[in-house]
Amino acid sequence: MITKEKCEELKKKSLEILKKAGIVITDKEYKEMEIADFGLGMPEIIGLEIVVYENNDRYCAKELIMFPRQVCPEHRHPPVSSKPGKQETFRCRYGEVYLYVSGGKTKNPKAVLKERKEYFTVWNEIILKPGQQYTLPHNTLHWFQAGDGGAIVSEFSSSSSDETDIFTDPGIKRVE
Repeated sequence: MITKEKCEELKKKSLEILKKAGIVITDKEYKEMEIADFGLGMPEIIGLEIVVYENNDRYCAKELIMFPRQVCPEHRHPPVSSKPGKQETFRCRYGEVYLYVSGGKTKNPKAVLKERKEYFTVWNEIILKPGQQYTLPHNTLHWFQAGDGGAIVSEFSSSSSDETDIFTDPGIKRVE
């Protein structure tokens, strides 16, 4: 768990990255920005800053702000009730993003992991630069890392229920 002071510091850093990218958010969106530390207490290494534009029973739109080399840990979005699980499209808006999914292991991947390396098992690398996008089918194991300059990824998906995500790392708590 991170302090309110640390949370505010990370929100301010996120706003700076958004400004660099020319992405404007409202005061309400800034106030409601989520700082996800995944229960590990090291949000600048393993974490994510999230602005949710819309999340309803049909679709979801978010901005994922990432600091340099910050990692969103390996996870999948499983079926929930009668729904097949979240399908999502990641579109890089700023910086560079290294997305990893199942498949053949990429030789010399660009990702640099500092912590909890044993919980990253898929290494098929997809590099996203501004304007490029990739769609993940539902229930796809994946993780991603920002490049050296940080990144912003727009996420367009089916309805999002973060509390149902399944993480490879048993120490992660997505929603407290």
